[in-house]
Amino acid sequence: MAQDDGFTRAGYGERRVGYGVRPAVLVVDFQRAFTDPAFPMGRSPHVDRAVESTARLLHLARAHQVPVAVCNVGWSNERDMPYWKVGSVYHDMYLGQPGMEIDPRIAHPDDYLVTKVAPSIFFGTSIQTFLTRHRIDTTIITGCTTSGCVRASINDAFSHGYRVIVPEPCCGDQEEAAHHANLADVGRRYADVVTLDEVMDWITQLPAESAR
Repeated sequence: MAQDDGFTRAGYGERRVGYGVRPAVLVVDFQRAFTDPAFPMGRSPHVDRAVESTARLLHLARAHQVPVAVCNVGWSNERDMPYWKVGSVYHDMYLGQPGMEIDPRIAHPDDYLVTKVAPSIFFGTSIQTFLTRHRIDTTIITGCTTSGCVRASINDAFSHGYRVIVPEPCCGDQEEAAHHANLADVGRRYADVVTLDEVMDWITQLPAESAR
């Protein structure tokens, strides 16, 4: 049933972004600090489900030669960090520590890996060069957390002129309410929030030359 609220009456969400012809999958912060229960931020069942869903998507994307870029977030030392209010980031997320390792369900030697120091995968990284080199017009954004680094990456992908597609099961947060609220908001403005099946069906139907 269509919503009837101030946003819809004002025209938010009236149009779809739609798919382009050259996609890439961007995976935000599925590193052990967020996915491994040994770490304080790694105990969310919702994030764990998102990792499993993203692993399915990546298996298909790689088989169809869709470029995949993965990021983690970490710092050399505390002086290198922004002024985070999240106490857990001050532990286990310095360069070389186990919390920086990409979750083994996600890691692949052929993926492009960048390390960021701020929420967005775009901020201060070479991801834009990677996307330009592959002539990407559509970013499929996955990762954690939805209300933090995923949302920041969605905003920046939109601002850089990409079509933004977000498969809802492939994003996770510490609380599902925050996940759904943030995806509802970016879905009104910047991105198409869709099912995993829809994205996988689209990738399957891509012409071979579109995924190189």
